[in-house]
Amino acid sequence: MAPHGRPGAPERTPDPPSSARFTLSLDSGDVGTFVEISGLAVTVEVEELVEGGQNDFTHRLPRGLKWQNVVLKRGLTDPDVLLPWLAECAGPGVERAQDQGFRMPVRTATIAVHDSLGAPVRSWALEHAFPVRWTGPRFAAGASELASEELEVCHRGLFAAQ
Repeated sequence: MAPHGRPGAPERTPDPPSSARFTLSLDSGDVGTFVEISGLAVTVEVEELVEGGQNDFTHRLPRGLKWQNVVLKRGLTDPDVLLPWLAECAGPGVERAQDQGFRMPVRTATIAVHDSLGAPVRSWALEHAFPVRWTGPRFAAGASELASEELEVCHRGLFAAQ
C-alpha cells in the first residue's frame, strides 16, 4: 500500500528542513550552534567581449567564481573558539607563523542543517577558511537583548560535504 494509506498515491517527498537548526564544526571538531548564518553564495564572474562589427550582442564569457564571506552569529557561550581562531590568523598568530614560511593556518569549516530530530540533512564545507572579522557583544545597562558574537569567515570554495 502507498504512503498515507491510499492505493496508487505517489510517495510523498519529505518536507524541507527548518532553517532554525544548524551547526558549525572546524576540522571535524564541533564548535556549536548559531542563531544565524548568512553568505552561503557564489557568483560566476563574467567578462564582456565586444566583437568589432557585431552590433546585435556582446559576448559574455564566464571567468572565475567569487565566493561571498560567510557571517556566523550566536549568543555568547562558555566555549570560546571563535576569537582564538581569529587570533591564530592575525597579529601574534602571523608572527608565530614566521617560522613556517608565513603559511596561513587555514581550516575546513563545515556548516550542517539538521531536521527536527537533530539528524544532519545537508552540509557544506568551506575550504581553506579563515576568519577576517569578529564582533563581540554590545553592552547597555537598559537593554534586555542577549549578549552575542559574530564572526565573518573568508574561504576559497563552498562544496557539499559528505
